[in-house]
Amino acid sequence: MNFKKTLFIVLTLFICTPVFSQQKYAIVIHGGAGVMAKSEISGERQLEYKAKLNEALNLGEEMLKEGATATDVVVGVINILEDSPLFNAGKGAVFSHDGKNELDASIMEGNTLNAGAVAGVQDIKNPIDAAREVMYNSDHVFLSGKGASEFAKKQGLEIVPNTYFYTKSRHESLEKLLKKERERTSKDNMGTVGCAVLDTNGNLSAGTSTGGMTNKKYGRIGDAPIIGAGTYANNKTCAISCTGHGEYYIRLGFARDISALMEYKNLSVSEACREEIKKLSELEGTGGVIAVDAKGNIAMEFNTSGMFRGFIKSNGEKEIAIFK
Repeated sequence: MNFKKTLFIVLTLFICTPVFSQQKYAIVIHGGAGVMAKSEISGERQLEYKAKLNEALNLGEEMLKEGATATDVVVGVINILEDSPLFNAGKGAVFSHDGKNELDASIMEGNTLNAGAVAGVQDIKNPIDAAREVMYNSDHVFLSGKGASEFAKKQGLEIVPNTYFYTKSRHESLEKLLKKERERTSKDNMGTVGCAVLDTNGNLSAGTSTGGMTNKKYGRIGDAPIIGAGTYANNKTCAISCTGHGEYYIRLGFARDISALMEYKNLSVSEACREEIKKLSELEGTGGVIAVDAKGNIAMEFNTSGMFRGFIKSNGEKEIAIFK
């Protein structure tokens, strides 16, 4: 084959290759952070966690390859985790002091800075879906309790009895705490789920969903549904989802602060996340954070012994892990 013919074939293949295949994408997820040891989670159980994280990542990548938006991918991925009893979100949500499941979720788009959130809902099967509906189909950002449920019903979302969220292990955790009349241990932080995505159009989105903390009282709400604390996205910087002791994340404005460190101090996404985790540690708070920037760089930082986490990128890089 002569040189001209070879060059023609190469150029033809290059020109005919869809632009999509050259576009970057990235997904990063978490399933909660906490104080845990390998001896506390059996090998079989670890495999269950990793399999579910892998299922969520694979779904997200398939959606991105089909051209889905970052926001739709965030919702689709979090739905997988909400429907699993393994995590403190949706089906596996922890119990409040009153023996109820009260769920929170939020979502934000980096290209528009539009956002939606719900808190204290007891009958919405997938709270992240409700958060998206608030973002797209209401004049508000944050709805709570019965009002959020009424809105969700009008949007045609699936409503379930509160008993749907019951799992034996979560209920036993509540009974144990009530019996001992003490605060929850840091291990109970584990389980909040989150996802941050860079799509093939260069847009960022992030979402977080949780059942909160075991034995919470008085309608307590943590950072997960609070834009700027537990969730944030801005195409100029990154998309972020947090997990941990929510009160500290609220005080720090944790997620927004990471974006600000990138925007005003020109820190990388990893540097900004590490800096914010350092601040969390100084306040004696515990937890973790995941983030992806506009170039597809991933950060997964935490100050606990473990965080259920994983990512996948268009260049083939992939990781799923639990412990440090």
